[in-house]
Amino acid sequence: MVDINRYARHISLPQIGLEGQKTISGSKVLVIGAGGLGSPVILYLAAAGVGKIGIIDFDNVDISNLQRQVIHSTSEVGQNKAESAKMRVTALNPEVEVEIWKDRLTPENGMEIFGGNWDIIVDGTDNLPTRYLIDDLCSILNIPWVYGSIYRFEGQVSVFNFNDGPNYRDLFPEAPPSESIPSCAEGGVLGVLPGVIGSIQATEAIKAITGVGSILSGKLLIYDAENMDFNRLNFQKSDDRIIIQDLSLAMEMFVDEGWCQSGSQQNDREIQELSSTEQNSMFQNITPAECVKRRNEGWTPFLLDVRSDLEYEQVRISFTDMQIAHDEVLSIASSLPKDREILLLCRSGMRSQIAALFLIDSGFDGSKLFNIEGGILSWSQTSPSDIE
Repeated sequence: MVDINRYARHISLPQIGLEGQKTISGSKVLVIGAGGLGSPVILYLAAAGVGKIGIIDFDNVDISNLQRQVIHSTSEVGQNKAESAKMRVTALNPEVEVEIWKDRLTPENGMEIFGGNWDIIVDGTDNLPTRYLIDDLCSILNIPWVYGSIYRFEGQVSVFNFNDGPNYRDLFPEAPPSESIPSCAEGGVLGVLPGVIGSIQATEAIKAITGVGSILSGKLLIYDAENMDFNRLNFQKSDDRIIIQDLSLAMEMFVDEGWCQSGSQQNDREIQELSSTEQNSMFQNITPAECVKRRNEGWTPFLLDVRSDLEYEQVRISFTDMQIAHDEVLSIASSLPKDREILLLCRSGMRSQIAALFLIDSGFDGSKLFNIEGGILSWSQTSPSDIE
């Protein structure tokens, strides 16, 4: 039975109605992580009346979490996050069944956890290996999942593996070197940002469950809280898509000591940034060493630095042609040369990928765009003489 009073505002929506609410109440959603993103996701799914919510999180609540992880309170500091989240869900909506795992999602337990007949998975993770594992598990089991990421003032959302749509590896085939990923402690994150992004993720999950509206499948939504801007980039299945048949690729990241960290180190990795690959089907990737080699042989690409003004003032590559923040790159697109190949540079090679996607979406030829892997961090180690 559906509680008519509790869900009256849903039932009054023509797009949902009583039948739609019954569908929500019969659905099962697994949320990976009960932190900054997981907090609003879990709360809004519970409030919406999702029949069963799965929550997996091995970490404990820390006082530093409470600036953004609003599902927890001061009294839960030191308690496991999955347990704390379950208590909050039960208090909010006792009709919702909650199953928790006080473990880290790994290749060893992933199949068992994901095999619970979930309708959709929601990503609230804080590290890239787990994200690739989610994508591989969902590809194997044919489950759609909602991606979300946060860093400083920027957030991203997309939906992968929905109705045979693109998956995460179509957009980001491989992860960057672990040492190139800046931490949340280094860069910070606006406390309300995960609230916005997590709410959008919950929205996409409910839309996917009910069949209402269009889904962010094949679309990357980028939110800039500082300037209150939304941008949306389109992408498709890659012709070079990796066919995932087992978890061997994800396993490699979990045995890499540079990636798999725990405790406070894991908490610091709350950035969910873009990844790089030796050959991306939409644009090119190039190492600093290859750049230096080709320039010594006479290559003269246009170097576009897409870091912030402050970062650029602190350190730069001597032959930079232009600098502008990655989310403003379209404002100078008409000034970029059409007859030269363009190198895109940021701190670690990730914001520059967003800039490349912006340019491709506006009509630039991806074969002439080169993302510098590892960004200026890697360049400064490869060719320090170019740094000023």
